[in-house]
Amino acid sequence: MASMTADSALLSNYAMANASAINLGKRVFGVSVLPRTIGFNGRKFESFRTRAVMQVATPTIVEESKMEDHLGLNVVTETEVREKGFMGMRKTKLVCTVGPSCCSYEELEKLALGGMNVARLNMCHNTRDWHQDVIRKIKKLNHELGFCVSVMIDTEGSQIHVADHGAPYSVKAEDGSIWFFTTERFEGCRPFTVQASYEGFAEGIKEGDELVVDGGMATFEVIERIGNDLRCKCIDPGLLLPRAKLSFWRDGKLDWSDIEFGISEGVDFIAMSFVKDADAVLAKIESLESLHKLEEIVEASDGIMVARGDLGVEIPLEQIPTVQEEIIDLCRQLNKPVIVASQLLESMIEYPTPTRAEVADVSEAVRQYADALMLSGESAIGSFGEKALSVLCMASSRMELWSREENQRPSLPERKLGVSLPDQIAEQICNCAGRMANNLGVDAIFVYTKHGKMATLLSRNRPNPPIFAFTNEKSTQMALNLQWGVTPVLIELSDDMEANITRTTDLIKAKGMLKEGDAVLIISDVSRTCATPTVYQSLQVKVIS
Repeated sequence: MASMTADSALLSNYAMANASAINLGKRVFGVSVLPRTIGFNGRKFESFRTRAVMQVATPTIVEESKMEDHLGLNVVTETEVREKGFMGMRKTKLVCTVGPSCCSYEELEKLALGGMNVARLNMCHNTRDWHQDVIRKIKKLNHELGFCVSVMIDTEGSQIHVADHGAPYSVKAEDGSIWFFTTERFEGCRPFTVQASYEGFAEGIKEGDELVVDGGMATFEVIERIGNDLRCKCIDPGLLLPRAKLSFWRDGKLDWSDIEFGISEGVDFIAMSFVKDADAVLAKIESLESLHKLEEIVEASDGIMVARGDLGVEIPLEQIPTVQEEIIDLCRQLNKPVIVASQLLESMIEYPTPTRAEVADVSEAVRQYADALMLSGESAIGSFGEKALSVLCMASSRMELWSREENQRPSLPERKLGVSLPDQIAEQICNCAGRMANNLGVDAIFVYTKHGKMATLLSRNRPNPPIFAFTNEKSTQMALNLQWGVTPVLIELSDDMEANITRTTDLIKAKGMLKEGDAVLIISDVSRTCATPTVYQSLQVKVIS
């Protein structure tokens, strides 16, 4: 496999819970309800950089009294199934970057109706208050209108770009010299002044923090904050190159202020930039250096983002398609969701229709079985974000249909992931279930799961039927929003699996999504509290009567 770099990694909250650096705390999530009917486009809804993504939701068990007869299913999915049937459901997930063009409650609702599964916030832009407001709007949409949109923040990471200091050559920083780091835009060169590349770069920075340039070329100590700008003293002299990279350090450690903010707001994923190895994970894959340690970064992450724009600066352009496919395949082998990002529909920032080449690029990522596609500037600052999202929906649905019609199935996963016997059993059950679902032509796969493990193992096999993952943990529901082909459903689960199956099939049938004669493949990893996991891992086929 070619060497690759990761710019962002996904780290699960279960792992983060044991980290001493951050107190995750306890969060309570509301139950989605449908208070009204929403109209949209003539339809009615009842109410190459790799970025590592960190899953940060705290496990929250749904209270039985609130969920007794409620099916926590995304209202968009309900309408999609009724209109297109199970096999017509789109399996590739869609991520939209939220920016000035789509940050209002009404615009976010349009994106949710249009199929947005995950809303991404880039912490390099706007203020903390702005990000907090957007996060709360998304949670309000989920709670009040019955959507299921996860929230991802993309941190500034341990490093940021520094804008040109005005000189076409390197500038020497002498010991003890005083420098001004500013977000002000100006032409030419100012003595002892460096222009930072984004507005909020100094948020969370305190006096005494250190700014390390290009991994140690020069080091500065923050001696004063002046609004959004920093006055710093050079404590380790060296050279400042144009577009050098800065690292913020506090007490000898990288600054985690964005991560702390994300956890306090209860976001579902955190993507971190400029991750170079597994020790630095939280990760994102975007540079040549991270490609060299791709596998260890993927293994240490909960997911990967392939940011082709930045990666294209690091490697020859002609290598990007093959590197992208290799990253996608590795992530599937290691059972980690992968997002393809950057410049998918770049022209739609300014124009209402994409180029044919862009549609072909999107379709190729879908053909490679990426878990998700991501809009960046198209939705954040473009004039046609809603149309760009509809293009992703159309192109991905059409390519998925073609793959099924032409029987273009991906190769089965070769790697064996399970270490313990229960994990090995779960993996083999899911591998067999994927083949059974295709060979029997069942209409859907139902999996009953607490933490989502078997749902992800099923997704790894990329079966033809859609996967409905029933769980009573909100964090599991939101995490599964990134998994290919998985529709997470929040519902109370009991120890009695037959009762779970009967109740969920009755509820879905009542919504008009199941009919008599439909065949459903059913898998479970829900175990009694006192039993061993192996006893209750099961596989069966149910014909709806």
